[in-house]
Amino acid sequence: MMKYLLIQLILWAGVLFSSCTDYLNIVPKGEKIPTTLADFEALLRDEYTIGQTPVANALYLLNDRYLTVSNLNTPTLATANYMWDEQADRIILNNSSENTYYYLYMAIANCNLIIEHAPTATECTDQERAEVIAYAKVIRSVCYFTLVNFYADTYDKETASQTRGIPLITSANINAPHEQVSVQELYDFTINDIKEAISAGLPEKSMTVIHPNLGAAYAMLARIYLQMSDFEHALQYADKALEQNDRLFDWNAYYDQYKERIEDPDNYDNLPTPTDYTYIENYYFRCGDNSPNYSSSELAIPVERANRFEQGDARFLSRWKYRSVNQDTYYDGIGSGYFNWGGLTTCEVYLIKAECLARQAVNNDFSEAMQTLDAVRITRIRPEFYQPSAASTLQEAIRLIRRTKDNELIFSIVPFADARRFNREGEFVQPLSKTYQGKTYTLSPQSPMWTMPFPAGAINNPGNGTIEQNVSK
Repeated sequence: MMKYLLIQLILWAGVLFSSCTDYLNIVPKGEKIPTTLADFEALLRDEYTIGQTPVANALYLLNDRYLTVSNLNTPTLATANYMWDEQADRIILNNSSENTYYYLYMAIANCNLIIEHAPTATECTDQERAEVIAYAKVIRSVCYFTLVNFYADTYDKETASQTRGIPLITSANINAPHEQVSVQELYDFTINDIKEAISAGLPEKSMTVIHPNLGAAYAMLARIYLQMSDFEHALQYADKALEQNDRLFDWNAYYDQYKERIEDPDNYDNLPTPTDYTYIENYYFRCGDNSPNYSSSELAIPVERANRFEQGDARFLSRWKYRSVNQDTYYDGIGSGYFNWGGLTTCEVYLIKAECLARQAVNNDFSEAMQTLDAVRITRIRPEFYQPSAASTLQEAIRLIRRTKDNELIFSIVPFADARRFNREGEFVQPLSKTYQGKTYTLSPQSPMWTMPFPAGAINNPGNGTIEQNVSK
């Protein structure tokens, strides 16, 4: 414990005495680098510096997260995204520390420290050393996937090698040069990182759920390949992940347990969320916009968003209730606890597999894809509403799969990344529209708002490299 506290003090000393806008300066100088493997492994347990994935502005753009009327009266980056204001200069609005960028590059810096220096760590076996490095490589890839799907245009096989991506930083040295690589280079890097982690002996059972296990590595590869529209490899790794863990939580049983409180329209008392560190669907637990180490409440969602849930969805009914307070009407989150919004779960992998099976279906036979989808749905939809899924066209199959996936993975980066992927294809687009104060608003699939601007601090203080915006405003 004392070693763990010492390491955290060293790291935070590096933060406090560095520029708050220079993400490269959060790593301690060479003479302060930990030496034993226990020192390095302790870095993986500090969820504040390595385990957060805040993606608030993606949630606002999708209107997956409710923004109050009073907040909408202030011109902010959140307001511009929430109201789909293409006239707003989001580069100017993003002139403060934007959490997605800084928290994820802080996590990458910690991973780089481990990957670069743990090979000489003491007081361990070679296999123990390799295991800790493997954890760091998977975590680094998780972070880079979010960053490239937030700040760069979505992956397109035809143009990815020419599309400007994000800074690729692989060294813990604060003076090390870095490059803003292409989207293709970034994807290749993340895939290679994960495959190296698997080859190094990433364990089937990791130290804790905040250490990504072998199933998490396979699940992450499935996610990456799906985003690349490489359905063959995505299916291959989805199956490998499900071989490691294929359990699904029974939300109908949860509903029955708390049925009286759930069905009381005036009872807004918090329910204990099952989606915490012990959730049976977890491969890897990672915080999202919720703060680590503290219990938090479910985020509120707009009424229009609530209407996109399937009728009789026990997971929805157990998490939100309609509420009207003064000028705000929304669905209030009633769950409380710890939420795996940034990690990897079996549910996501089932839905990746369902889409891949639908894409590869022969003669419009989508039965296997629908059976995979229904493996999830039957644990979610109330018996009186449940009907087996059926699709006669690929468009219909994708619509059904996407409905469940968007709802299941709300508050994660996945619905945003999926929307960008479907927008690029054009065939499976779901336009976003809403009415606010009598006026109709829409977000075009071709809107430049689907790519977020780098924060001003990153542009003005890029470290030993350069960063160019991937958007015009």
